[in-house]
Amino acid sequence: MLSGNMKNRKSIQEPRFDYYNHEVSDIDLSDCEFPHVIEIYDFPQEFRTEDLLRVFCSYQKKGFDIKWVDDTHALGVFSSPITARDALGSKHTMVKIRPLSQATRAAKAKARAYAEFLQPAKERPETSAALARRLVISALGVRSKQSKTAREAELKKLQEARERKRLEAKQREDIWEGRDQSVV
Repeated sequence: MLSGNMKNRKSIQEPRFDYYNHEVSDIDLSDCEFPHVIEIYDFPQEFRTEDLLRVFCSYQKKGFDIKWVDDTHALGVFSSPITARDALGSKHTMVKIRPLSQATRAAKAKARAYAEFLQPAKERPETSAALARRLVISALGVRSKQSKTAREAELKKLQEARERKRLEAKQREDIWEGRDQSVV
């Protein structure tokens, strides 16, 4: 039963959390989590992907890719941590670079959110349009307009690629088994 004098009593409960002064904790990324990724920053807003690729052109053959964070920040994805460390040691006039562990909160958040897309960049293997051409021609029921010499050259190129792949596999197996390489 409630009595009438309870209405006159007032109590103010203090909040448990101070929501007005709440700070978001920084995303912690260690150097070993994404060692092959660096942050590229402080470049002109007008820069496009081609401009950044041109800055890092010496790393393209080894495997390099760009993932954008915002207009003046991007992530550089290298094929290996060694290549990324090498890039961190070089100086560029139009861009600044730093390891991902020292990157901005936005860059770290992007790296965490897109971790599966930040795998080390790999070169695409050599390809040929021969199989696609043969499938399309057979599906359409038309004759190929490719000359005999072009077909033979393409076939020879495919055979060389198969042989090169077979040799690389054999060398890997020989190294793994400890066989002497000088005999091959």
